[in-house]
Amino acid sequence: MTTIFSRIIAGELPGHFVYRDELAVAFLTIGPITTGHTLVVPVEEVDHWLDLDDDTTAHLTVVAKKVGRAQVAAFGADRVALIIAGLEVPHTHLHVLPIHSESDIDFKKARTDVPPEELAAVAEQLRSAIEALG
Repeated sequence: MTTIFSRIIAGELPGHFVYRDELAVAFLTIGPITTGHTLVVPVEEVDHWLDLDDDTTAHLTVVAKKVGRAQVAAFGADRVALIIAGLEVPHTHLHVLPIHSESDIDFKKARTDVPPEELAAVAEQLRSAIEALG
């Protein structure tokens, strides 16, 4: 069965993308814990991250670092958290969150009321920061 992430990647559902290449995409979550909370997702639909091949795993990490550096530049984050939880959607995804303290890493704080125009503005900030950082 096709996951919601595959449908977003294919353009069947809207997504606020900040990065895309042949192996991976990065888009904002619709339930951000912090502003700029981004998901890094392999294009290939693989349920559990332990089942990814090593090259894809490495590539996802490199993309997560690009996104994290952009989050620091765009939002002044003190740190960037990287979480692989994998319970919500059966398609591997890395949560990349700009944070200021450990208390920022709490899925119970996820917002469910973020308007699409706010997500679009945040995505533009991240895309610009990624481009500026090279």
